[in-house]
Amino acid sequence: MKTSKDLQFKVLIEQDENGLYVASVPELPGCYTQGKTLEQVRRRIKEAIELVLEADEDLKKEKIQSSKSPQFFGIEEVTIRGYA
Repeated sequence: MKTSKDLQFKVLIEQDENGLYVASVPELPGCYTQGKTLEQVRRRIKEAIELVLEADEDLKKEKIQSSKSPQFFGIEEVTIRGYA
């Protein structure tokens, strides 16, 4: 009998200039989506992750076997002055 394993991913959510929320998964290149609300973008990014994992069995196996996942450190804003 197979046992299932929960997978965790770090998701980056930003708000663009039009007010849309954009979510991406740094661990899964090309895995991103957008939505009008946070709830919508959260639901959609889960769907996007599932689609990427279904499409790439090797990536899914690698993620399941990997006990180490990148650790979140933080986000910083850097200001560069002198540009108009």
